[in-house]
Amino acid sequence: MALPAHVEPLERAWYYTFRVICGLILFFLIAPIVVIIPLSFNAIPYFSFTPEMLSFDPAGYSTKWYQDFFTNPNWQGAVKNSVIIAFFATILSTSLGTLAALGLSRSEMPFKKAFMALLISPMIVPLIISAAGMYFFFSDIGLASTHLGVILAHAALGTPYVVITVTATLVGFDHSLTRAGANLGASPQTVFFKIIMPLILPGVISGGLFAFITSFDEVIVILFVGSYEQRTIPWQMFSGIREQISPTILAVATILVMVSIALLTVVELLRRRGERLRGMSPA
Repeated sequence: MALPAHVEPLERAWYYTFRVICGLILFFLIAPIVVIIPLSFNAIPYFSFTPEMLSFDPAGYSTKWYQDFFTNPNWQGAVKNSVIIAFFATILSTSLGTLAALGLSRSEMPFKKAFMALLISPMIVPLIISAAGMYFFFSDIGLASTHLGVILAHAALGTPYVVITVTATLVGFDHSLTRAGANLGASPQTVFFKIIMPLILPGVISGGLFAFITSFDEVIVILFVGSYEQRTIPWQMFSGIREQISPTILAVATILVMVSIALLTVVELLRRRGERLRGMSPA
């Protein structure tokens, strides 16, 4: 967008300087991620650019690290565990987070700020402290080193994202719709599934996607609560860096970056759709 003709020289200078600063910050954040993508196609098992790669010689590039990821049983076992754990943790955190957000949205809810602080505490407390606490608690009740224990731990980490997202969706919610449904004889279950859920569904899905990403990328809690049987992709990557450095890790990182971009794109599309449904943005 072009600047108006009446803009002063100082304002014009700040206009372009601000954009340069934003560009540099964006480059600082993205550059480390972008570097791993070409390195994942390295033909030799090193984390560095070879002369062949720098000269764009086809001999310097290979897809064998991606082939290793899709054929190695250790990596495939980690993918299976990551998907299973993230799927069930997302369902649990989405259900609990949505119910909590609905309760917090009620004007007659007592101690709303205290409950909100308690629900989002997993986002505030350092993850190492949460992981240690979960380890001692799950060890006492026999859930340490089990899939159920890891799912519950990841659900606790993902629930705050669902609470915040659904709560933001409920800000513009018209509660007169629920009262109208009740006055017309609809049961509470019918009001929830026919009126409330369709309107807040974009926020629920967005929160669920955030919870899925949180579980799928988590490594610290799984190291405390899980065992080798529950190893996930981040655990496998962490172990690979410590024990045997292989460019397969870069290939996996590239795939995860692409998956994260796709999920965040879906979240943004759902956010815009939710705003249109609530009349907060033009169609």
